[in-house]
Amino acid sequence: MIKLVRFYSNLKCFFATTEPESAVINRLCWTRWFNRDRASGKGDWESLKLLREEYPGKICRRPVAIQAVTALRETPAEQTRQKFYASGFICRNKDQKRGRCFDYKVRFRCPCKFEKRRCWTEWFNRDTPGGTGDLEVLKKLREEYPGKICRRPREIQAVTADKEIPAERTKQKFYAYNIDTGFICRNEDQKRGRCFDYKVRFRCPCRSED
Repeated sequence: MIKLVRFYSNLKCFFATTEPESAVINRLCWTRWFNRDRASGKGDWESLKLLREEYPGKICRRPVAIQAVTALRETPAEQTRQKFYASGFICRNKDQKRGRCFDYKVRFRCPCKFEKRRCWTEWFNRDTPGGTGDLEVLKKLREEYPGKICRRPREIQAVTADKEIPAERTKQKFYAYNIDTGFICRNEDQKRGRCFDYKVRFRCPCRSED
């Protein structure tokens, strides 16, 4: 019987090793994102057992961490205020105040042999929050910085341009924050009527492997 718990995407990793934790973390990589289910029916079932059946060989035997975000805007699961079961990631519609889970995707931290080595690109800041907001759209970024962003980024990160505060810690709302669209912050969605100025970067295959 698994226990109903609050789920955190940035779990601390515990290692059965005498090596320094930093040395072990350097040999770990995030897998690709998995999204095998939707929130229809009973909920969103991203259980480790079912994921392994549908994606054989893609997840290591003993992941040391798991991360879950909403599929649309990549909001960390712990910021949604929804309730989850462990065993991979399970969200049941009946446990939610509004009767329905969001659609989530998950990934796992495994030894790097399960994933090609990835590197962060440089930071990009093509827009400021004047006008409608700060639009760091992937399509526009590719036009302005040709050859600088891989065809299929695996991650995106956004921080404020001045103090490099992670976007998810600013308490602002984002219209888009994902690897397909890029990053969009609309002034009309903010309590004070204006977005901060953000910059973004993407995680791509390292140049030698691109």
